[in-house]
Amino acid sequence: MHVDELRTSLQSFGWPDYVVFCLMLAICAVIGIYFCLQLRRESKQLKSGDAEQAANSAASYLVGGRKMKIFPITMSLIASFISGITLLGTPTEVYLYGAQYMYIMGSLILMGVCMFYIFLPVFHELNLISTYKYLEMRYNRSLRFFGSVMFIMASLLWLPIVIYVPAIAFNQATGVNIHIVTPCVCVVCIFYTCIGGLKAVVWTDVIQTIIMFGAMALVLIKGTVDIGGPSVVWQRARETQRIEVPNFNPDLSERYTFYSLVLGGVAHWLKSNAISQNMIQRYLSLPTLRDARIAIWTFIAGVLTFILICGYAGLLIYATYADCDPLETKLAQRNDQLLPLLVMETLGSFPGLPGVFVAGVFSAALSSLSTGLNSLSAVVLEDFVKTFRRQPLSEKQTAFVMRSVVVLFGAIFVALVFVVEKLGAVLQLTIIVSSVANGPLLGIFTAGVMLPWVNSKGALLGGLSALGVMAWMCISAQLDLVSGDLVYPRKPYSTLGCNYTFEGVRGEFSSLPLDGAISPASAAPFQLYRISYLYFTLFGALVTIVVASVTSFVLRESDVDAVDTRLLTPFVRRWLERRRSRRTQVPAGKQREQGDQRQRQKELQETAT
Repeated sequence: MHVDELRTSLQSFGWPDYVVFCLMLAICAVIGIYFCLQLRRESKQLKSGDAEQAANSAASYLVGGRKMKIFPITMSLIASFISGITLLGTPTEVYLYGAQYMYIMGSLILMGVCMFYIFLPVFHELNLISTYKYLEMRYNRSLRFFGSVMFIMASLLWLPIVIYVPAIAFNQATGVNIHIVTPCVCVVCIFYTCIGGLKAVVWTDVIQTIIMFGAMALVLIKGTVDIGGPSVVWQRARETQRIEVPNFNPDLSERYTFYSLVLGGVAHWLKSNAISQNMIQRYLSLPTLRDARIAIWTFIAGVLTFILICGYAGLLIYATYADCDPLETKLAQRNDQLLPLLVMETLGSFPGLPGVFVAGVFSAALSSLSTGLNSLSAVVLEDFVKTFRRQPLSEKQTAFVMRSVVVLFGAIFVALVFVVEKLGAVLQLTIIVSSVANGPLLGIFTAGVMLPWVNSKGALLGGLSALGVMAWMCISAQLDLVSGDLVYPRKPYSTLGCNYTFEGVRGEFSSLPLDGAISPASAAPFQLYRISYLYFTLFGALVTIVVASVTSFVLRESDVDAVDTRLLTPFVRRWLERRRSRRTQVPAGKQREQGDQRQRQKELQETAT
């Protein structure tokens, strides 16, 4: 059998699978309708003035009235964070480059500590709807506008990739063109996000998280049993060095090292959690800081579990295809179709189960997309419409703005899928392009909460400088990856055991680049943009902080004592309050000191005479 015939035969997506898939979409739509009706009931019960009613309506739509419970918010955080990018990208990374990437889990715990002590206490106390209002309170309106524009730009770079990823899985399972399925599914997501607000998004996320875990569990259990048990998976991974101890090589250009995974990983997680409107909006929907802190650690536990599942999936894919690499034979036409291929081979003979997996992948994407759309409506309403409009909005005007933003951006993201299709592997691509905006933003927020001497001019110059540097680095890195000038050697693979024909030579391959690329990254001349992609966000944040600090010191316009301590993280707040307390006591102390000096001088003069 030829590889093309085998690929076609694996596309056995029957009517039970379509039923399961459509049932998931129908449940999401019903949840949206339910919470839409609930919002209308709440609106009718409000008897306050028009402006106050509009504010209450916006709060209910965007942050659930700040009365959400920990469990659904935790599930929503997990679902929003674990997009289809993680679901398909992480197994691909482990299959190609080994399990070194899994050490990034340590940085996720460090991120939780930073969130717990540094960022969350500030944002929750301020009771914000838009995270970027903080920038106006700490700096000025220009920084708020800059932060909001960066968030919109990051969403435009990230969410089309999120939509594209599940379309790959659907294409592998059914053969249906991705540009047919993506608009159909996104219409459902736009519908329930538009009408139901945050509560609809959160409760659909709960359903989608359960589907994700269930789908992955099915694949891993059935695949492991077929291969002969976990011991076989472990043995084959050890034989090809896919199980590795931490790599302490200080080379910045190496794809994964202990330093890039920990240092770069912390910055990568922070930009996705500490400063992202998508995530902070959920923490702020909880009534107390204590609830938000509990949600952090339950969220981290869930994400760690899911990353472990995805990492094991990568090892299972290799164990299954150890003797016949599907990328070399083109059975999988893209790197990110490896997991869908495994699903169709292991579950394809069970009606309905491939549908569960595809529903799980789409669930991951829909949760991220609905979260992004809901957050965009918050940012546009709070940071643009309300900021630049002199008269307050009525309830109807507020509702129209929020829902129009969801529909408009949803249509834009679907259109941008055509661009994403031409780019490379999704996990690295996502981290690279998102660091363009998120690196400078992380630096501005970090300077805001931790460095009280940084002023608005310094922060703006730092953000713009980092934005320019990161745009150059990210574009250059992606061009090198697409052209093949920059590649990373993959782990050994073989095609000796293939039981079908394909174009190419059978053999065993060791550390050869993919797609005919000619030179590994370590052999290429060093360029700043060729550092590990995990450093990109950290580098952008450091550029912002350094430029902002230097500029603030040079201009000498900073008044540390004038900074509102509510805008600073608790330990910096305590330091500043002690400093102010000492400064109020300085005049009396100086008077005593000067009096003592005069007394000593008088005694010395008397002694001399």
